[in-house]
Amino acid sequence: MPEKAVIMARKPLLIIKTGKRIDSLADHAGDYEHWIAQGMGWPWSEVRVADVQLDARLPDYRDIAGVVITGSGSMVTEQADWMNSTAQWLKQAVPSGLPCLGICFGHQILAHALGGQVDYNPRGIEVGSVSLSCLPAAHNDALFAAFSPQFVAQVSHSQSVIELPPGAVHLAESALEKHHGFRWGERAWGIQFHPEFDETMIPHFIEYYRARLADQGVFADELLKGVMPGPQSQQLLTRFASLV
Repeated sequence: MPEKAVIMARKPLLIIKTGKRIDSLADHAGDYEHWIAQGMGWPWSEVRVADVQLDARLPDYRDIAGVVITGSGSMVTEQADWMNSTAQWLKQAVPSGLPCLGICFGHQILAHALGGQVDYNPRGIEVGSVSLSCLPAAHNDALFAAFSPQFVAQVSHSQSVIELPPGAVHLAESALEKHHGFRWGERAWGIQFHPEFDETMIPHFIEYYRARLADQGVFADELLKGVMPGPQSQQLLTRFASLV
């Protein structure tokens, strides 16, 4: 009698939810975790979401296929308890070789967990459709190699990775942000830009920052005129999915 085939279930993708969409995006279905899973082409039935702001427990990293850390309206420098526990989890999970992608706040808390420094960007708020430049190390990077030397991405942040973690590989920068991308080890990346955003979303963030931008001498209306698609940056999510 032939042996029965054993069907192994694929491990789930973990999305660490560190924030929620701004109120003006209420007309856009879903939230960070949905946009990320959709961009990766990852079935929602195989996604596990841990809302760490609500004290959700993070699973054993050996039980997941990979992890994405979302953006947030919170600041790493606040050092809230949920941030510290998330950082401690990342300190254990990332050196194991678990595929990891930190986006915006996720990029910052990943850098912090690995020994980098996070603080307010001394150049001010960066928001809008921004031109990013790849650095030489990007040419041989699993996520960044397919990018053009310069590409457009959607950006919204006031804090930055001021100093990369020891051993990190610097991958991308912009005129206002030195550290738009880094890799630590072979399978962990931090990106300051938002590959899950498109050109219909980023105007909401420009409006969100309008008053603070004016204090910097930056005019929101000019940034709104510069909003454009960033298809290359959005493809990063599918490339990360292929590695997971």
